[in-house]
Amino acid sequence: MPSQDPHALLAGVRLRPGTDPVDVRVRDGKIAEIGAHLRRSGALVHDGGGALVIPGLWDAHVHFGQWAATTRRVDVSDTAAPEEVTARIARHIAETDLEPGAVVQGFGWRITDWDRLPTTAELDDVAGDHPVVLISGDCHAGWLSSAAFRALGRPHRPGPLDEDDWFPIYTHLTDLPEDPRDVHGSIDAAMRDAAAKGVVGIVDMEFESGRTAWPWRTAAGLDRLHVRTCTYPEGLEDVIAARVRSGDVLDEAGMVTMGPLKIISDGSLNTRTAWCCDPFLGDVSLGDPRGKQNVDREELTELLARAHAHGLVGAVHAIGDAALLDAVAAFAASGARGSIEHAQLVRREVLPRMAELGLVASVQPAHLLDDRDSTEDLWPDRLERCFALRWMVQAGVPLRLGSDAPVAPLDPWLAMAAAVHRSADEREPWAPEQALTPQEALAASTDGITSIEVGGPGDLVLLDDDPAREDLHGTAEQAAHLRRMRPLATFVRGRITHSR
Repeated sequence: MPSQDPHALLAGVRLRPGTDPVDVRVRDGKIAEIGAHLRRSGALVHDGGGALVIPGLWDAHVHFGQWAATTRRVDVSDTAAPEEVTARIARHIAETDLEPGAVVQGFGWRITDWDRLPTTAELDDVAGDHPVVLISGDCHAGWLSSAAFRALGRPHRPGPLDEDDWFPIYTHLTDLPEDPRDVHGSIDAAMRDAAAKGVVGIVDMEFESGRTAWPWRTAAGLDRLHVRTCTYPEGLEDVIAARVRSGDVLDEAGMVTMGPLKIISDGSLNTRTAWCCDPFLGDVSLGDPRGKQNVDREELTELLARAHAHGLVGAVHAIGDAALLDAVAAFAASGARGSIEHAQLVRREVLPRMAELGLVASVQPAHLLDDRDSTEDLWPDRLERCFALRWMVQAGVPLRLGSDAPVAPLDPWLAMAAAVHRSADEREPWAPEQALTPQEALAASTDGITSIEVGGPGDLVLLDDDPAREDLHGTAEQAAHLRRMRPLATFVRGRITHSR
């Protein structure tokens, strides 16, 4: 695929519903001209046919390699007990032509509705000589067979691992043997699927060194998306030594830039490890009553200050309300700027301080669909403070929507629909007062670009309908309309990456 079309013309597109069509010229990746009947000589012309043009969509939080890998993993997301998982793994091994000792990976199990924790021994009973690694649906825990512990050079454990015990293993899953052609093909397919949904860029929170991996990928033709890649604390000193700052371009194609220092300060709801001010309700035998504090406030402040001193912004994972309080305090004390990732459970009084510090709330609305039942079981006394998107808007906190794929699908229209209508079934929306309007959800999905104008990025999407139609009645109808949206075409720097 060529790196970009030097001179593209989107002819006959509408900047707003009901307005007369205009032409949009993109040169050197930027919008160079907007007007009626622009000169076409020398341009690669794309006939818009009166379609609506909007800024390209971004996923503000994705683990792209893990999302691509879901096509190579056994789906155990609909299992209700450990024995259902082991039965599915046994069936996969029996029905698949695997080489002796081949690695088996699965994804999606959740302990929220289980009545016990799984064991390594019961996985060994079905795994045989195959190393089996099963990743939880929120990616915060792993369940491994004994052969997998040996293959990864890790000490045997009798049961599942979570948080700081799990993440060093999760980070090194790429050390397990896989066919490089399968990896390349799955990443390419994931990029194509994202482009088909109007996605032009991602903020990649993968554990690998994206600073080195992504330039290799774009050089190999995997260049359909802008990628803003992060580092974790383990790689911070390498980034500093390389004199790389947030916003620096990392590849020859100009598609990859350095993003934030990502810090996972607490856990998640479904593993009962989100760091909370008040205890979880329900069975306390399945986890710590208030969750886990992976990084305390002092260390968090030191990490953010170190990053800030070397030109890096921060991105702090904070799902519990205690974690959010710590994160905001650490940003304030360090002078760093950046984002709070997830902000799933909040305290309203901290939001004005977030706005004052210029902190972005990078949120994943589709989680509220998946987590509704878990939240009602574990946090029934604080439902109104979960996914508090309206409070954030009212406080002046900038919003960026994402998926956290593979935890939820990489689909910005699903995220927007969830933000607008906070229900995925026949039940009424939960905490409907926290919903966004379609216009607000769309504005939070375009990386801060809110209009098509000269000098803006040539990352554009053509639609055959208005995502925020005013004739739709009720949030259910608005959300259904958003879920149906699929672009006619997607352009990255004026280069077409998808069309139908």
